[in-house]
Amino acid sequence: MDPTDIAEMDPLPDAAKTFVQRKLEDEHGYLSWLNTSVEVIERGRVVLSIPFDDKLTNADGRTIHGGVAATLIDTAGGVVQRTAFEDPLEGGVATVNLNANYLRPATGDLRAEAEIVRAGGSIGVSDMTVTAATNGDRSEVVTGQGSFRLFRE
Repeated sequence: MDPTDIAEMDPLPDAAKTFVQRKLEDEHGYLSWLNTSVEVIERGRVVLSIPFDDKLTNADGRTIHGGVAATLIDTAGGVVQRTAFEDPLEGGVATVNLNANYLRPATGDLRAEAEIVRAGGSIGVSDMTVTAATNGDRSEVVTGQGSFRLFRE
């Protein structure tokens, strides 16, 4: 299934949006600890964010550790694949491969946008970009692509 096919699907039910938001923001220990927020979830597109926090920085106390950005692209890439399921509340997604290209240090709030490249019968591919707010501007700090095993019910 490519993004054109996804655009022809019915919009995500509100229950699916609420489910994902609750799972990531409130119930997932690690993502909740990171203070992850779901900004947008729609068929074929997801936007997640993590606010700057000193506990997430490298030894310099200014730049966010790259693992936080990697977590964000991994999560966004997997969640967006779920939006291609007829019922996003059924089935599951597991990361098969994740590629992260670090472009510059992240020194502010992180925002990841993920889009579906393809959602096949058992494997899906997502493109992800993380931007960071620095001095009022947003800059790309990480780009990535992931492949995900899709467990359709």
